[in-house]
This record gives sequence, C-alpha cells and structure tokens, in this order.
Amino acid sequence: MDEVAIEDRAALLGINMSQIDLDSVQLPPGEDFGIFSDDEDLYQGDNLDLDKGLGNIIIVDNLPVVPREKFEKLEGVVRKIYGQIGVIKEDGLWMPVDPDTQKTLGYCFIEYNTAQEAELAKEKTNGYKLDRSHIFAVSMFEDFDRFMRVPDEWAPPETKPYIPGENLQQWLTDEKARDQFVIRAGSDTEVLWNDVRQLKPEPVHRRPFWTESFVQWSPLGTYLATVHRQGSAVWGGASTFNRLMRYAHPQVKLIDFSPGEKYLVTYSSHEPSNPRDPQRVVINIFDVRTGKIMRDFKGSADDFAVGGTGAVTGVSWPVFRWGGGRDDKYFARIGKSVVSVYETETFSLVDKKSLKVENVMDFSWSPTDPILALFVPELGGGNQPARVSLVQIPSKEELRQKNLFSVSDCKMYWQSNGDYLAVKVDRYTKTKKSTYTGFELFRIKERDIPIEVLELENKNDKIIAFAWEPKGHRFAVVHGDGPKPDVSFYSMRSGNNTGRVSKLTTLKGKQANALFWSPAGRYIILAGLKNFNGQLEFYNVDELETMATAEHFMATDIEWDPTGRYVATAVTSVHEMENGFNIWSFNGKLLYRILKDHFFQFAWRPRPPSLLTPEKEEEIAKNLKKYSKKYEAEDQDVSMLLSEQDREKRRMLKDEWEKWISRWKQMHEEEKLERQNLRDGEASDEEEEYEAKEVEVEELLDVSEEVLSFDFDE
Repeated sequence: MDEVAIEDRAALLGINMSQIDLDSVQLPPGEDFGIFSDDEDLYQGDNLDLDKGLGNIIIVDNLPVVPREKFEKLEGVVRKIYGQIGVIKEDGLWMPVDPDTQKTLGYCFIEYNTAQEAELAKEKTNGYKLDRSHIFAVSMFEDFDRFMRVPDEWAPPETKPYIPGENLQQWLTDEKARDQFVIRAGSDTEVLWNDVRQLKPEPVHRRPFWTESFVQWSPLGTYLATVHRQGSAVWGGASTFNRLMRYAHPQVKLIDFSPGEKYLVTYSSHEPSNPRDPQRVVINIFDVRTGKIMRDFKGSADDFAVGGTGAVTGVSWPVFRWGGGRDDKYFARIGKSVVSVYETETFSLVDKKSLKVENVMDFSWSPTDPILALFVPELGGGNQPARVSLVQIPSKEELRQKNLFSVSDCKMYWQSNGDYLAVKVDRYTKTKKSTYTGFELFRIKERDIPIEVLELENKNDKIIAFAWEPKGHRFAVVHGDGPKPDVSFYSMRSGNNTGRVSKLTTLKGKQANALFWSPAGRYIILAGLKNFNGQLEFYNVDELETMATAEHFMATDIEWDPTGRYVATAVTSVHEMENGFNIWSFNGKLLYRILKDHFFQFAWRPRPPSLLTPEKEEEIAKNLKKYSKKYEAEDQDVSMLLSEQDREKRRMLKDEWEKWISRWKQMHEEEKLERQNLRDGEASDEEEEYEAKEVEVEELLDVSEEVLSFDFDE
C-alpha cells in the first residue's frame, strides 16, 4: 500500500495522520499484516552471505605504505601475485586508505571465489618476500575475530575437575561373548548384537540419517565413523554411541584410519573455478582423540593419481598407506619416480627427502614391520628388467631385490603376520601375443630372505583370485579359463621341510571366483559371486573336505566375523530384489535371515588383538572341553527356553482358536430362531432331522478281451 493510498484511507476514517507517530506502532511478534519491510531484500542478501561464511577472504599484511599516485601500481603487483593462485572476485581486492595521510595502511583484503583458493593462497604466500623490508603475513578473515578476543592481560587457565570418560571397550565384556555389526538400510543406521542363540539380532542403537554416505569402524573397533557434508565424526560408548569428536572437512568423500586408530585421513575433491584447470584435492590427517589437523596436503588430482588403481576422480585410495603394526609411526605415498615416507613424530619426510625410485609403479607395507615392497616395471624396452625390492624404513636400506623379465603386470600380497610376500607376475610368452602367470614367494623372516618360484601345472591358466591363510602358512588360488575354474591349495611347508612350497590339493570345476578365509584360518569359503549368483562352499583345509554347499542368490558381499565363528552374506541395493543379509555358522549352517529394503551396508565390528599370550591360548585350546561344558549348559538352557516359548506360542494359538469356536457356537445358537423363521418353521439345524440313506453304486472292476478260435471244419 503506497503513501497516497494510506492518506486517503485515513481521511475516509477521519484520522489525522499528522498526529500519529508511525515509529511507535509495534506489530505483534511474527506478524507483518502483509506489510513488507523496505529492507527485506537487504536482510535476505545478508542471510545468504552469512550462510556462505567468510572462508574465501584473506588478509595480506606487511604491504608497502604508498601514496595515491602509487596505489594503482601496488594493486597491480598484488593482483598479479594472488591472481595466479585463484580467481579474485570482481571488486574482490580492497586496500584501505588512511583518510588523514591518503596513504595505504599496509594491508589489504582479497576475496576469492572459493574457500579452497583462499586457503591455498594463505599456504603459498604466508612469508612471501616482496622485498627486503616487506615479508607478507597472510591470515584468514575468519581468524580475525579469534585474534581480537585474545585478552590484553594473561590469566592462568581454569583447572577443570577430571571427569572419567565412558568405557569405549564396554562391548568387549559381553557375557555371551557376542559380536556386534552395523547395517545401513533406507535412512536408518543400526548397531546390533549377533545373538545366534536367539536366532536373531539384538538391537543396540538405531539412528535415522546418522550419516550422509557410509559408516566405517576403526581398525580395532573402538570408534564408528560417519561422513557428512561438513566433515566426519566418530562415535562410541557402551550403548548410546555418543559423539566423541568432529573433524571439519567440507565435502569430505573418503576416510581412512591408521592401523592403531591414532589418526584419521580425510579426502575431498573440488571443481575449479576455471573449467580448464584440474580438480583440486584436499587431504587432512587428524589426531583422532584431539581433532587437531596434524598435516594437510593440497594439490591437483593429477598429483595424487600416480600408482595403484583409480578410485575417485582418478585418485588412488588410500593415497597414504600406513606402515605395519599398531605404532602408526610411518605413512607413505607414491609419486612420479619417488616414494615419500613420512614419520608421525613431526609429520615430515624421513630424512627430509623422498626415496627416489625411477618409474616406481606400486608399493605396499608389511602388515607388521616397517618394510616397504616396491615394484618397478621394465625400462628401456626391456633392456632394464622389472624388479621387486624390499626396503627397510627408516634406514632406507635395501634388504632384498629380485629382477623379473618379460613382465606385463605384477601384484603383491602380504601374509597377515608379515612372514611371507607373494608376488604374482604376469609374463609375456616368447611371441608376446599372450601371457602366463607365476608366483615369486619371499620368506621374509628367514635368513637372507630366500625366494621360491611357483608355477601352476597349467601355467597358461588365468589367475582369478589369490588369498593367504590369516596367521598361517597356506594360500589358495582360483585358476582356469573355463566357466568352472579350479581351486588349488598350497603350503609354504612341505612335511618336515619348512622351506619348500608344496601343493595340498586341487578342486576341479568349482563355481567360485572369490576366496574368503576365516580370520582364525583353517576354514575358507569358495564363493561364486556376480555371474555365479551367490554359490557358497564351506571348506575345511585341515581335512581337505567340503563341510557344506549353499546358495545366497545374488549375494554381493561376504564377511567373516572377527572370531571366525560366523559369516555374513549380504545382498545390497546393487540389486533391487532380496535385499538383506544371512548369518551362517563357520561350517555352512544357515542360522537366520533378515530382509531389509534398500539395504546398503553390512560391517562386523573389529576386535583388538587378544591380550592372552600364545601359551595361554594354546592351554585353553587343549582344555576346551572343560570350558565348553559351561557354554553347552547355557546353550541347552537357551534351547529349552526357546522350546518353552514355542510351546507357549502354540498354547496361545490353541486357546485363541477355541475361544473363536466358542464365540461362533454362541452366535450360531442365538441366530437359531431367526433361521427357523426363514425356513417356514422347520428346525433343520437339528441332527435328527437329517435322514441317512444307503446309496448303491455300481463299480466296473475290469474289462478284458479274449479271442477264441473256431474250427469250421468240424
């Protein structure tokens, strides 16, 4: 309503507008009666800016103080330096001027299109030397408010009373010795106990929209990590799963824990403001307990795409691979002809320089020791052979090297204790038209690290899968070119000779393309996934016999629980039907099945290594019958309870049925008179009204034909 219309309405109502103070008129809270503020657009704009934050603005200090006539020249120099790092917004460079002297104040504000560009500008130019007397000091605009809140006078920090935290290992003390797992289905994430005695999972904690992409257990099972647009978070506790720490990393896509759970690596990639520029990658390494960033790495996606297989935007994940053991002392990444090894005491390069390895293609750590295995392909058209090297860290001493000829590809597999390294080598034939595969087997813990060569009986067989027995000395190989490949088992010990590899057996024509060893060894699942539609064979390698064969149609994932007692098979939302998971015993008995629509993820909660000594574990194994009596009695009690529950359920069903019959008879009796009236007074309900008659039925038992011969001469 404009001003003229308001005055006309006031005159019509007999109101003198000159006597009214419009500023004193107060509307009820939340009510505008359709009268919008002149500042509404301004407020909306402010809110948008506040939502975006000020992370894309930097402050550059220690600039030269110049008069008006040199202002344009200084601005040109600053714009040239900072325009190389990112795109400065239009009117995004502001250099304040002293109103009295008309000279610059020695600092400026620069606004970029993205916060990532601003962070990179701070990283690259803080300490930049413009000349002898002007060294830039660059800070983020968002930090300015924090600096201003620093008090002028120092005060001792307040001492807070110690409050003990929640026991994050509480789940390990379960009286029934059960394991937990996490599932994601629809918008819900649930943590559950695997209660096999009750033949169903028992809920622990459930939360909708707990994560925006996936969840991940830490390697020792202490934390459950979730991923969000703002960053990652870890949760833990007995049953409530409280949030323990946040890790700010906008648009985080992937996370990875160090083996000892001390550090969390987060990864994100960002579209550049200029489409011709490569994608930018940001990697942060956080201290898990404090949430502090220990080191960050930034650059183009190409800088992090060397070696390994592509994951997201061509980047090999994990970019940083952690050294073996729970010390979390070393981590490394592969670059162009270098392997950069960092130590976590200062988060800097070991010896302050990378390990130069010409044309290095891949590397992997021993699971238990600071030993790197490096693969270098052939160079110079085959004049320089391919090689696998074992390098000790931090000394960078080469422990062992093996030259390999006519190599087309190479993959490395460590045994879980770091005792053995298998190198699968694909070699060209003499004609170079095809390849064949063999294995180089390194005995890491033996003197001088002896190497043994293993070739299959039919060396032209394609290797479909390979897997070491955890904590053991055996391995399995799926090989063959037909629709039903063979599965062979080998041992690194041959009878009394522990230094020679030997074949145990070959299983012919199996519907298998994947191998899943039990974490405790001895048992393995030969699985046929994808085009084999979920065929499962539970195999005892000690006895070399099949315990059971089964099928989980369209199964996409198979995962043993950390004890090796149970195994889960799952059908995720890759398929639209039969989503859910099955829980099996180690010997192939289906225990229970749970169907879940839009099922995304299943993951057992890992267990930390046992605190028992190997001698104590061996003693328990010898006296297992003594310990098992207690659990067998408990199992029998549970079985009797389940039987009693079944009997009670059947009794309730019977009682319900008898009540229904009784109600029906009562209703039938109440309607008897009405039925009699409908039948013109005949009481046809009575049994004696019915007359039983005998009915004769003729039945033809058999028909046969007989041909009689007649003698017409008689």
